[in-house]
Amino acid sequence: MISFRQLLVVSLVVASVNALPFTSKRQAKPEKCNGRAELCDRKFSDVTFFGAHNSYAFSKNPLNVGRNQVVDVPTQLKLGARLLQAQSHMDGNILKFCHTNCDIFDGGSVEDYFRIVKTFLDENPDEVLTLILTNPEGLSVSDVRKPIFDKSGLTPFAFVPGTDALKASDWPTLGSMIQSGKRLVVFMDSNADVSKVDFILPEFKMVWETPFSVTDENFPCKVDRIDTTPLNTADHMYMINHSLNVNLIPDLPKPKLPFGLGDKIDDAIGEGVIVPDFVRADETNSVASITKHADGCAKLDGVGKKPTFVLLDWVDIGEGFDAANQLNGF
Repeated sequence: MISFRQLLVVSLVVASVNALPFTSKRQAKPEKCNGRAELCDRKFSDVTFFGAHNSYAFSKNPLNVGRNQVVDVPTQLKLGARLLQAQSHMDGNILKFCHTNCDIFDGGSVEDYFRIVKTFLDENPDEVLTLILTNPEGLSVSDVRKPIFDKSGLTPFAFVPGTDALKASDWPTLGSMIQSGKRLVVFMDSNADVSKVDFILPEFKMVWETPFSVTDENFPCKVDRIDTTPLNTADHMYMINHSLNVNLIPDLPKPKLPFGLGDKIDDAIGEGVIVPDFVRADETNSVASITKHADGCAKLDGVGKKPTFVLLDWVDIGEGFDAANQLNGF
């Protein structure tokens, strides 16, 4: 018969185990990484991931001009997207994913979105995922951002490079990231500070981008946004913004009206009203269009690297997954 003292000891052991912090670490070496055995020994920076631009902004309503996606985040992930991009704004005291403001498109709370991401990581232990977050309001990473990562359970998954400018050649392999459990890479475009939050990484110190809001279907390539302190262009990874837009109200000559009305109308319209081009999505997201864009950018860093990230609207349309496979040599 088990004595009271033995029961007490067992209870204390169980309580101690339950009190241990959650760990995302896995011990076994993965057989496949992001779906392919060949990627396990490849550095993160040498893999091309395709992803969803404004991933939260999904709607099946064709009249919703604020949308960039048709399908929701879980479906985007099922389609093979391993980069999720999103812009956030404060709405009252809640941080939400919205573009420009939440009246245009309210993507819900960042915390709820992060819980969806955590579910994916829990259910797919051999996958590496990247978040690129924009911070137009310059919100604090320590006071606003990190608590949401903590509450959603994403923090234990976050990769910590130990520097704010890791050279492309120094990134770990997908296999080692998966084995360590640190398989969520988080970039932020502004106000990242690794001395305050070590896993929210300054994007442009490690990743340069091509122009965005492009209306030219040929996607002419140039280095558009980059921070070259301390890394030069060749030591950066890069992302091609391969999302085509259409100008609903092209830039027209300023109307000649009395009382300064022409100036006011011109200021309001600016360069026009640019929205994602859904009509040409199939062509834009074709292997031919994506690889042509990538080939045009490869020469810009002086070493001929393929893009690490290909950012798309309408990831359920076209051949984004196939294009990433081709760029990865498959």
